[in-house]
Amino acid sequence: MNYFIEGLQGAGKSTLVNRLAENLPNYQVFREGDYNPVELAWCAYLTREQYEECLEKYADIAGEIKAHSYVEGNRVILCYTRVITDIPGIHKNLEEYEIYNGRVDREEFERIILERYENWQGSHQIFECSIFQNIIENQILYFEMSDDEIVDFYKRLKNILEDKEEDYKILYLEVEDIAEALNVIRKERVDADGNEMWYPLMLQFIENCPYSKHHNIKGFEGLVEHLRHRRDLELRILHEVFDEQGVVAKSKNYGDDLCI
Repeated sequence: MNYFIEGLQGAGKSTLVNRLAENLPNYQVFREGDYNPVELAWCAYLTREQYEECLEKYADIAGEIKAHSYVEGNRVILCYTRVITDIPGIHKNLEEYEIYNGRVDREEFERIILERYENWQGSHQIFECSIFQNIIENQILYFEMSDDEIVDFYKRLKNILEDKEEDYKILYLEVEDIAEALNVIRKERVDADGNEMWYPLMLQFIENCPYSKHHNIKGFEGLVEHLRHRRDLELRILHEVFDEQGVVAKSKNYGDDLCI
């Protein structure tokens, strides 16, 4: 069995992942930013040539870069947020090699994601937000896909997963009061002086997306509106596409049985 942990920001995904990892010590855990066989969030997706240029440009930390690099065919995946350095601008530069936020077109994005799932042969694995969150955000906010188009994409993904030998479950933590959940995150994710770190960046990200500009998504209420749309769409996908594999529990109010 493999487990995919999903839900909105602030749903408690990381906590559930940690509890599962404690209860299933023989499982491999993939958190956001880790090298991941099915997803590429917070990772640079480089050609061999681009990778060699990166090593040359940042020769002083080439060893650190190599330690967080993984070869897949003619591509190199660099988990750049794991690279520890004080070189100014390096993470922003490497971010440009992600496949998210409109950096590749819809056809190429879907090809990459579906191909990685097709090549995946894992078992006894736990994934944090690797099947919904980052993919759906990109589809809504940058490709401006309709809900029906996104559901159709997941039907294609489901067909790929049906051919796998290993079973899987999607454990979805449903956030009912999104505004309250956001306010909790805002208080938690601050610097040593109490200044908000996460919320200003999240708001900037949302407001600058093509979808938000076309639908006038602004401020706290706009963020809540977007996340409500995403939550409802993810629940629809669970019911229509992954009905047998999906398990929905209330965020931060689930029993020990969900933690296996």
